[in-house]
This record gives sequence, structure tokens and C-alpha cells, in this order.
Amino acid sequence: MTNLHPSRQGRQDRYKLTIEYDGTGYSGWQEQENARTIQGTLQKAALTLFKGPVDIQGAGRTDAGVHALGQVAHLVAGSRLRPAEIRNGLNDNLPSNINVLDVSPAGRGFHARHDACLRSYLYAVSTRRSAFLKRYIWWVRDRLDVTAMRCAADLFGGMHDFAAYADKRSDPDKSAKVLLERPEIREVGTVILIRVAGSHFLWKMVRRMVGVLVEVGRGKIGTGDVAATLCGPNELPARLTAPPSGLFLERVLYRSDELPPLSSVAWPPFA
Repeated sequence: MTNLHPSRQGRQDRYKLTIEYDGTGYSGWQEQENARTIQGTLQKAALTLFKGPVDIQGAGRTDAGVHALGQVAHLVAGSRLRPAEIRNGLNDNLPSNINVLDVSPAGRGFHARHDACLRSYLYAVSTRRSAFLKRYIWWVRDRLDVTAMRCAADLFGGMHDFAAYADKRSDPDKSAKVLLERPEIREVGTVILIRVAGSHFLWKMVRRMVGVLVEVGRGKIGTGDVAATLCGPNELPARLTAPPSGLFLERVLYRSDELPPLSSVAWPPFA
């Protein structure tokens, strides 16, 4: 990441980027030395386009192998290019599995992460093996009781301590208390879409929630077991972590934005 200092860099413009990407083969969003990341790849494309210092910060730090349908980032760069030219210029320098959907001017104080009000994730569980969608689903061989999964998902709504669902190696000092909207579950053919929306998320939290819900669907655990994971130390969620392949950062919402109903989401969502 290239840091910018206003007194040395002259005028810097700020833009809001909306980005989709296939996270397969990437070590997550956050730039790292000696690792292929989404943020690092975007930074390189921006440096090539602007030929000067740039800074790109995302609204959410997706894990390795996790995808995005609507990641939001802010870009700071010295530019006389129009937003459409920036979008096209970035895409010309990006691999085909990262696509900038939209670029719009942003206020000088806009921060993609700090200003976000809500983030939503989608997870796709499939009860059918697929030759085409294996990078975007978790194939579960068992029949799943979706009604039981919905009942268990209701327990996650509201403010809870999700310490049992977090991998504390990432943010050991971060509060595990998270406010979630009630998760939604929708069946689309042989695919079960699970949506989780909240103000923020902990590392691996959504994948562990999905793993627990699938175990409920299998009939291996009940709602009482799920409730217990929210009441204190519990190793169950860590043992049931779902794979990253089925997870998508769906949307990042800001003031006045509204999350569309899950019933309006097509599958596959990137078609």
C-alpha cells in the first residue's frame, strides 16, 4: 500500500469503487508481502494507470478463497480522468477474475470501511455435485432439513457474543459482540442460499455460522446446541468451519442504501 501525504503529493481526488471478484487462488483481500491478494492486485493496476502514488482501502477484508459481488473500496489518487475512464483503465490492467463495476466521485472524508452501515454475505450450499460451480458452492452430500436450519438461524439475530465463531489470531483485541440482522435462508433448486447481514464481522465468523447451520440441517445437533455457542467458550463452531468457496461478500451499504430482499437474488448471483 502506498501512503499519501497531502502536503507532498498535491491535489488528490477520492473515488468510490464497486468491485466483483473470484477469490479462488487469492490470499484474501488484504495486501501482503509475497502473497497474491485482491487489494495488492488492484494497487498494481492503479499504479500502472495513474503512474503515481495511490491508496486503495476496502470496506471488508475477505478471507482467502472468498468471493465478492459488491465489495466497495475508496481510491485516492491524483487524476484528471473521468470516472468511466478510471473504471476502464483499471479493468484493462486487471486479470479477468477481478472486475471494477463502478467508479464514482466521493467526498474527501469518505472512507469505505468506516462509513459503511451494513455488510451482507451470501453463502451457497449445494446438495448436488456440479462440474461448473464447484468453486462457488459447498457441496453437501446429505439431505438437509432447511426448516430446522431456519429455526437455528433465528438464534443469531440481534446482539450476541460471537467469540466462539471468531478466529482470534486475526484480531485478538477486537470485541466479539456483533449486532446481526436475522439471517435469511432461501432454496433455489438444489442450492440453499444463506444471507447474513450485520454491521461488522469477525474472521471466519460467517463460515462457522454456516457450518453450524448445516450440522443442524443434517440432524447432528439441535437449536439448544446452537444457543450454547452464544453463551460462552465453545469449540463446536471452530470444528464445523465451512469452506471459503461458497462465500460471497454480497453488498456494502451506506446511509440511505437498502438491502434488496433475498427473494430477488438470482442463482448463480454473478450470471
